[in-house]
Amino acid sequence: MSITSQPLRFSEKLGYGLGDAASNFFFQVFNIFLLYYYTDIFGLAPAAVGTMMIATKAVDAISDPLMGIVADRTNSRWGKFRPYLLFAAIPYGLLGYAMFANPALGDASKLAYAYATYTLMMLAYTAINIPYSALMGVISPVSEERTKVSTYRFICAFGAAWLIGTFITPLKNILGGEDEANGFRLTMAIFAVISILLFWITFATTKERVKRSPKTLDLRKDFEALLSNKPWIVLFFAGIFTLMNVAVRNGAIMYYFKYYVGDDGAAIFLIFDKTAVFMSSGLFAMMIGIAMTSSLSKRFGKRGLLITLTLLNAVSMAVFFVIPPEQYSMMVFVNCIGALIAGPTPALVWAMYADCADYGEWKSGRRTTALVFSGVQFAQKMGLAVGAGLSGYILSFFGFVANQAQTGESMMGIRLMFSVFPAILATLGAVSIFFYSISEEDVSLMEKELSERNS
Repeated sequence: MSITSQPLRFSEKLGYGLGDAASNFFFQVFNIFLLYYYTDIFGLAPAAVGTMMIATKAVDAISDPLMGIVADRTNSRWGKFRPYLLFAAIPYGLLGYAMFANPALGDASKLAYAYATYTLMMLAYTAINIPYSALMGVISPVSEERTKVSTYRFICAFGAAWLIGTFITPLKNILGGEDEANGFRLTMAIFAVISILLFWITFATTKERVKRSPKTLDLRKDFEALLSNKPWIVLFFAGIFTLMNVAVRNGAIMYYFKYYVGDDGAAIFLIFDKTAVFMSSGLFAMMIGIAMTSSLSKRFGKRGLLITLTLLNAVSMAVFFVIPPEQYSMMVFVNCIGALIAGPTPALVWAMYADCADYGEWKSGRRTTALVFSGVQFAQKMGLAVGAGLSGYILSFFGFVANQAQTGESMMGIRLMFSVFPAILATLGAVSIFFYSISEEDVSLMEKELSERNS
């Protein structure tokens, strides 16, 4: 066994995983709280927020593949991808904080401020997360090791998500008191510092072992190789549907509990309200599911397992439409079951992205790791943006008015956002994955032939 093919140390797998924890200190806040923050605290109209989130994706359509191209051609003493973890961490943290700074502005200026900070933060997210994601494709040439790394990544990611789901509502209440805006501002300042430090730990603890580069700097051939990579195209569309599902459902959590369940922020366990307990328990169950990823994927294979778990998770979300508001314990139970089922899915799909990078080189002879991951990340950002935008439009269509008693129609919109709509999107994601064509036998063959070809 060559040095590059040896099993990775625990410290490196954990160090890599902490990078996604760094991302999730903002990513999960955006998923769960950003739409609520913009409408109920910053005072923007839901439809205006929806339009902003979709319109700004035009920038990502250019920046994401461009970042992939640049990262693939970076050569430094730290490697291709690790330098960006070192130098982009501070802008990432500062811009994430700026989104929640809540300056005193007029209505038009508030919307302009939201456009500016959201767009700049997505650029910073691109600059650090595309190289971070691509790093998994070169951390080891062995697919099984990358699956293990992916498992560590998402244990750390959802560990951070658990901290956020558990503590952000009580933390903002403790820090801000009656001033919810100040509570968010101070909380995000803490998260910004943590994110920066975690990215630096990832930089210090990881190595790049797959050091192949395209034979020539030919963008046309790179894009031809990418667009001929059919498994990557499948995951591109699956990513859009999956993250639309995540955005719609997570964007509805605060509205669902505030207006449908009637959570007034009162603690039901220690300092935690109903919303915090619901999110905390679900994310804890999800981490248990993530920890089972490696053993399950060995037994059932990535593709079949991902399809099955995605469909079962869709059923668990749809069930919420018929749960009455007073059945809080039932909500927690069903959510934990669904989260446990969904746990392995993110680790599986990111390991499949790394397999797509191998597949592209195996078929075309060109290694475009960062371009592969940048395209998928754009799909996911597009899915999140369209999902969040759709949430804003749904609220507006059903007549939602912030901080008011909701009508039967607006309550129906909130319930659909939390149950039926994300279940439909999850099902579409599972249908997309059905067309993914890389088998476990293909993975073994690719590893063997690429090792021989590049030795």
